[in-house]
Amino acid sequence: MGYEENKIEGRNAVLEAFRSGKTIDKLFVLDGCQDGPVRSILREAKKHDTIVHYVAKERLEQLSETGKHQGVIAISAAYEYAEVEDILKKAEEKGEPPFIFILDGIEDPHNLGAIIRTANLAGAHGVIIPKRRAVGLTPTVARTSAGAINYTPVAKVTNLTNTIRDLKEQGMWFVCADMDGTSMYDLNLTGPIGLVIGNEGEGVSKLVRENCDFIASIPMNGDIDSLNASVATGVLAYEIVRQRIHAK
Repeated sequence: MGYEENKIEGRNAVLEAFRSGKTIDKLFVLDGCQDGPVRSILREAKKHDTIVHYVAKERLEQLSETGKHQGVIAISAAYEYAEVEDILKKAEEKGEPPFIFILDGIEDPHNLGAIIRTANLAGAHGVIIPKRRAVGLTPTVARTSAGAINYTPVAKVTNLTNTIRDLKEQGMWFVCADMDGTSMYDLNLTGPIGLVIGNEGEGVSKLVRENCDFIASIPMNGDIDSLNASVATGVLAYEIVRQRIHAK
C-alpha cells in the first residue's frame, strides 16, 4: 500500500504526476519562473490544493537528485490518502458506530505516527488531518506508526470545520480535548464519535472547538501542566473504548 516519499523532477514528469492523480504534498518552483509549462503545473497544483513553495535556484539544486529539475520539483506523499467516505464505510462494514480521530494541526511527525498507531489499536475507523499547517504522511510518520498506516485510513481535508459540520449532519458528534473541559470520566462518550485533538502548542483552534459538542479534559495530578499530544490522544481514546465496551 505505501511507497517512500518521492521526488518528481522536471516539467513533464511533474505535470504527468498531477494528471495521473498522484497525491502531491508539496511543489517547489523556481521563483520568478512564469512560462507556459510552469503555469500549467501551477494550475494543476491549485486544483489539487497542493502547497507551493517559490524558492531560489540554490534551494532547487539542493533538493534535486537528478540535476534535471527544469525549475520544478514535486514531493509526492509517502502513502496514499483515503477519503472521509472510506472511513465511514469501514465503520459500516464492521457494523460499528463510527469512531474517528480529527487532528487539528499536529506538526510533529512522531506524534502523528504514534496517534495513527493508537487509532489502529483503539479500533478507530480512521484519522482526518488538515491540508495546511500540519504534517502529512511522511516516511517518519509511517515508521513511527509501526505499520498501522497500512491499515488505518488517513484522510486529508481542506477545512476541518466544514468536515466536522458534514459529519454532524450524518449523526456523529464531537469531543475535543482541552484542559478547561469537563473531566472525561463525567462525559458520555458512546455512539458515533469524533475525537478532536489540537496542535502541540496551541491546542484546538477556536473555530473547531466551537463546533464540538463536548470539551473533555484529562484529570491531571502532577506537577507539570500537560501531556504530550499523542499520549493525551491515547488516554482519551481508551476512555472512549472503555465506554463503548460497557455500552454493548
